[in-house]
Amino acid sequence: MRRPVALRLQAALGTLALAAATGVVLAMPEAAAAAGGATGYATQNGGTTGGAGGQTVRATTGTAIHQALCGRADSATPITIEVEGTINHGNTSKVSGDSCSTAADKIELKQISNVTIVGVGSGAVFDQLGIHIRESSNIIIQNVTVRNVKKSGSPTSNGGDAIGMESGVRNVWVDHTTLEASGGESAGFDGLFDMKDNTQYVTLSYSVLRNSGRGGLIGSSESDRSNGYVTFHHNKYENIDSRTPLLRGGTSHIYNNHYASLNESGINSRAGAKAKVDSNYFEDSKDVLGTFYTDQAGYWQVAGNIFDNVTWSEPGDDTNPAGPDPRSNTTVSIPYSYALDDASCVPAVVAATAGANKGLKVSDGSCAPQNPDPTPTDPDPTDPTEPSPDPTDPTDPPSGTNLSLGAGADGSSKASGTSYGNVRDGDPATHWSPAGTTGSVSVKWPSPTTVSKVRVREAAGSEGAIRSYRLVDHGTGRVLATGTGAGVAGFPAVSLTKLTLEITGASGTPKVAEFETYAG
Repeated sequence: MRRPVALRLQAALGTLALAAATGVVLAMPEAAAAAGGATGYATQNGGTTGGAGGQTVRATTGTAIHQALCGRADSATPITIEVEGTINHGNTSKVSGDSCSTAADKIELKQISNVTIVGVGSGAVFDQLGIHIRESSNIIIQNVTVRNVKKSGSPTSNGGDAIGMESGVRNVWVDHTTLEASGGESAGFDGLFDMKDNTQYVTLSYSVLRNSGRGGLIGSSESDRSNGYVTFHHNKYENIDSRTPLLRGGTSHIYNNHYASLNESGINSRAGAKAKVDSNYFEDSKDVLGTFYTDQAGYWQVAGNIFDNVTWSEPGDDTNPAGPDPRSNTTVSIPYSYALDDASCVPAVVAATAGANKGLKVSDGSCAPQNPDPTPTDPDPTDPTEPSPDPTDPTDPPSGTNLSLGAGADGSSKASGTSYGNVRDGDPATHWSPAGTTGSVSVKWPSPTTVSKVRVREAAGSEGAIRSYRLVDHGTGRVLATGTGAGVAGFPAVSLTKLTLEITGASGTPKVAEFETYAG
């Protein structure tokens, strides 16, 4: 069994001869970036895998990024684009093709799907050039810096947004990025991370947003309420005037973020929005949570947050601060598993993990940053913190009754022709598969049930497809065990109502015939 870890870069860079004219080096046979690993709402609605399973190209110019998109067989062909160097107006041109729709003044991800953009090598900086996602789905942006994008002055790009999404966008995971400006709207800048016009299932994780008038928004106006299901976790918001974020309608989950120097307001839930605000650390700031600048109320559920030197305005016609003693005024149900760091250690954990070029470090909820795992198929037997591997022969089922028989089942996604219920029907001839290489399936009971061992059985002919997984108590988000390959896993007995198998890495599409659970 393994300790929970982050996704890893599977770089196969070798010796590359740069092509100066375009910045594209060569196509490699397998994706070089994220193989699973999305978190939060980006895991829902079929999950977010980006370019996994497709080719990988290296780009050192914006034109090269566009050429890579336009060179695909079609607009849905998976691709990972590894970016190194500075991308700016001078090296970003419009490229035409049947599989793309690009523009010269931004990185345009329009009417496409299944794309990963990841910074590699000495780093990737998008200088005064924003990333625009429109009418697209299944996009990953990772380990990049986007800075000083303007909507007025010169040069302008992307309406002044560092990363902007609009018009039917689905499933975007932005991770380990640094998004920054050099002032507010009067200086020509707009939002750092904006979503509008029916954008859903997005996660922003382990990122730094700083030195801007506006952190970001969900919904462009009080009537733009078709957005939502957005997770913000382990991010650092620093020296931001407002909108960390601004929520108009929809549902958001905001946990384990560090907020420092929010000058005017912070999380602004309004126009019917609902936010679950868990174990964040707010310091040296004003009005960090509430409904501001409108009489259209928003709602929040709060727990475990720390307010350190936070000041609050008096309530007024268009000001409804949550403090000075923040209380919940709604409840928000979260459909995925997650592990919370205690708010007291959030500043230290976020400082060690968030932002580009931090080695993709993450937290597992233990208040200790974890390095990405370079060898997920080779557990380290010398690590005393690893859960002990279960000595049971994986080909032998545990003794006792399979508690999954007759239980309920659900999950994050399912491939065509498969069913969640197939994993608890006792029939190894049926199976469940996620809609991709990663995903989760759960068994659940109407009352607390004690479990201490599971057996995961793959369908005949697909044995070995599961490379890494973890078992999660859905109710608490606690990771009970992690492992490599299917078989038997044991952990200290726990009473729960829902146990989730999260497949975090696989070769091809995994097929789970049975997810058996046992008391001992």
